[in-house]
Amino acid sequence: MSLNRRTFIRNVAGASVLVGSGLWSPESWGASAFKLTVLHTNDVHSRIDPFPMNDPKFPGMGGFARRAEVIHRIRATEKNVLLLDAGDIFQGTPYFNLFQGEPEIRLMREMGYDASAIGNHDFDGGMDNLAVRIREAGFPFLCANYNLSDSPLFASALPYQIFKKGGLKIGVFGLGIEPKGLIDTAVSKRIIYSDPTVEAKKISTILREEEHCDLVICLSHLGYNYKEKKVSDTVIAREVSGIDLIIGGHTHTFLDEPVKIQNPIGKNVLVAQVGWAGIRLGRIDFFFDEKRRKSATFTLRENISRKTIAG
Repeated sequence: MSLNRRTFIRNVAGASVLVGSGLWSPESWGASAFKLTVLHTNDVHSRIDPFPMNDPKFPGMGGFARRAEVIHRIRATEKNVLLLDAGDIFQGTPYFNLFQGEPEIRLMREMGYDASAIGNHDFDGGMDNLAVRIREAGFPFLCANYNLSDSPLFASALPYQIFKKGGLKIGVFGLGIEPKGLIDTAVSKRIIYSDPTVEAKKISTILREEEHCDLVICLSHLGYNYKEKKVSDTVIAREVSGIDLIIGGHTHTFLDEPVKIQNPIGKNVLVAQVGWAGIRLGRIDFFFDEKRRKSATFTLRENISRKTIAG
């Protein structure tokens, strides 16, 4: 499937968020900083094409080809990039009904995604279909709180993955929402669901203390926040130590910038989510000094529209 490379990035002001002590910033030591650029999406829901121009909310916005061009331009200027998704890649347009996720996965592979969480709608084609799509993807699908040993996904879905960039180790793990009522019963009965908070504590400890990761990212399909008592990204951020960034999905929440939440040991956790349908691409740049202390700057969400950058 060829990509029509047309895109527009709305450049907006950046802001600085310090992760950890907050006593330094990348500007204070300039060229000695190591930079990691994290790009993220969530809840794309098979929106391969842009919204039509007569759409009342998102006229002409989105589209896989345009997102691919934005990612291509960022990679042309940034050496160390991680591209992540927080789940619900499938379901929402006739593309999924006709092709069961094959074009979505092929295009994500062409874009060079590094990892994805598993959303509840990613099971809509059945477990066998999802297992096939994961094999086709060439990048890992992550979920630490689903035991899938009694399913075709046993060897496909992983709890976490470690990426090495410039001598640093970045640990990425996934969390999935409770399947009951959200995933077809024939499928959900083969998923042994565990408390996401418990598993997040366990995996973040492994990544910090055993794997010695310099940055820990959670790909969550739990939802940003709820009025009722229900586990969410904000709950995970408050109750789990060791996570630096939560990239969320499921609730289709448009956050113009990551939210800072203090964890149990008083350090800031960034929580990010970019709505749905691929109309925005999230970006967070992490900087590390020679002592591996870190800082983060973020660009307000970049909208993908039908306009074209000249040149």
